[in-house]
Amino acid sequence: MKLKIWELSLFVALVVAVVWGLLLEQRQAGLAERLVRLHVVAHSDADVDQALKLDVRDRVRAEVEPLLVGVSCRAEAEAEILARLPWILEVAEGAVAEFGGEYAVRVRLHWERYPTRVYAGFALPAGWYSSLRVEIGEAEGQNWWCVVFPPLCLEAARGPVAFEAMGLSEGEVALIVGDSAGYSVRFRVLEVMDGVRGWWSG
Repeated sequence: MKLKIWELSLFVALVVAVVWGLLLEQRQAGLAERLVRLHVVAHSDADVDQALKLDVRDRVRAEVEPLLVGVSCRAEAEAEILARLPWILEVAEGAVAEFGGEYAVRVRLHWERYPTRVYAGFALPAGWYSSLRVEIGEAEGQNWWCVVFPPLCLEAARGPVAFEAMGLSEGEVALIVGDSAGYSVRFRVLEVMDGVRGWWSG
């Protein structure tokens, strides 16, 4: 009887964990439907290449974020970005040239898998997100990533973000804001489930 009770308890715990994980995955997917992230990849980890990466980041953000003022959804943001990809490439290339670099630059908008990332005041779980990706040179250096639509990182640096005003549900807000320990537990569940799914499909 004790063994059966132990087995039943384990089964219930497993079911609860799976259901909770599925709920978190649903919230992550809903969150991804509302965001466009910015991903800048440096040529290498050398100090000069990392400094160049940040310069390119600043120049691209300065040009892209004003284009998205008044945009109400991810699809509209993507349309604006796609229409101006050649200009964004020109901006990034200009930043590299002014910095004194001679690297080629590649710019594209696509869906990309991101790791868990903690910012000031909020965090985003690992998962697939629409991404404006800027690659400098060999693109083998450390990444810089944030959110270009809506500009969450910029707002978070200035103070509390009104996530509800951006159309996020209470569940989505609960997923990305809170204490760091909460991030670790929630996002670890998502990472484990993703690993299990990859193992099962492989």
